[in-house]
Amino acid sequence: MRGACTVSSRRDVHPPAGPAEVPPGLDPLAQVRADGDPRTDVYLTGTVFLDIIFTGLDSAPVRGTESWARGMGSSPGGVANMATALARLGLRTSLAAAFGDDKYGEYCWEALEQGEGIDLSLSRTVPGWHSPVTVSMAYEGERTMVSHGHQAPPPDFTFDGRHAPGCPPPSRACVASLVPGRRESWLECAAGRGSRIFADVGWDDSGRWDPADLADLEHCEAFLPNAEEAMRYTRTTCPRAAARKLADRVPLAVVTLGSQGAYAVDGRTGETAEVPAIAVEALDPTGAGDVFVAGFVTGTLADWPLADRLAFAGLSAALSVQEFGGSLSAPGWAEIAAWWQQVRLCEAGAPGALRRQYAFLDEVLPAAYRPAPLARAVPTIGFRRPA
Repeated sequence: MRGACTVSSRRDVHPPAGPAEVPPGLDPLAQVRADGDPRTDVYLTGTVFLDIIFTGLDSAPVRGTESWARGMGSSPGGVANMATALARLGLRTSLAAAFGDDKYGEYCWEALEQGEGIDLSLSRTVPGWHSPVTVSMAYEGERTMVSHGHQAPPPDFTFDGRHAPGCPPPSRACVASLVPGRRESWLECAAGRGSRIFADVGWDDSGRWDPADLADLEHCEAFLPNAEEAMRYTRTTCPRAAARKLADRVPLAVVTLGSQGAYAVDGRTGETAEVPAIAVEALDPTGAGDVFVAGFVTGTLADWPLADRLAFAGLSAALSVQEFGGSLSAPGWAEIAAWWQQVRLCEAGAPGALRRQYAFLDEVLPAAYRPAPLARAVPTIGFRRPA
């Protein structure tokens, strides 16, 4: 990022002595909360992995050789990336997942429940089941991952006796990762109860890219694929055309464009918005897509204009790639406020465009906030803060 001044990387700041604190009273949904609202803002379910991330590799590993990485980090991964990103933005987040009864599972549970304040009352520990593990190697702005795990045994219960079978507790929103060709029965129930469903989709390994495989879009308010996924499902050659076509199936279609930013279409009003990406030096792109979705969910639940939601999602993702890991690199309001303070102090040039694009943050952020970014990633398992 170039201009009259430089907005510094989060890595330039030493980690704090304790967990970063969100400025008191910062609740992005404060203006829309009312008596009788669900206790949970966002519900999600999925698989939690232990992520081990290597960074600072000059190139991809070569068979028969040993590669040394200049950096390493560990964090809860998988669905934990999204849950952490949502919780750090001040949303009351509930996660239903299985955890192994090994040290990996214990570490992930503690990091999510105690470290991030995520509600795990619908999660469970499975005796004798080892936690899934992913090793992620980041180089040349991309990553390569190797994973291992076994499917967790089914629970002895479906949520609890107070809720309909197969249906999660009431929440403002749910986030789902669609699997091509597989229906998620709980989405229909959740949508019927008034939850707003936000969905992304994984890569179709079958190569079918059949739009019929995304039948659950009928329950969704927003669909957020990347450009390649969107074009393949819509049989188009332009991501913006793909977004417009997807908006015929879902109220909000948001297509991420990588280094070009993101494009969104509101199928109900015909409104469109496009926001460029923020140029940063990426350390690890793991989980950036999840952080983007979390930012967009936050802005949508807070009733922000479409362009502001898109810009906030892009900013959240840009801040996340400057740190280790998918979950523990997700920015909180302290990091967002520090970035905005730096941008406002900059003079004319590219940062001036940023000031105009992100002026809405003046209405969102409280008057008092920390003046410096806070690195949240923990280098590895087992470290403890000094007493």
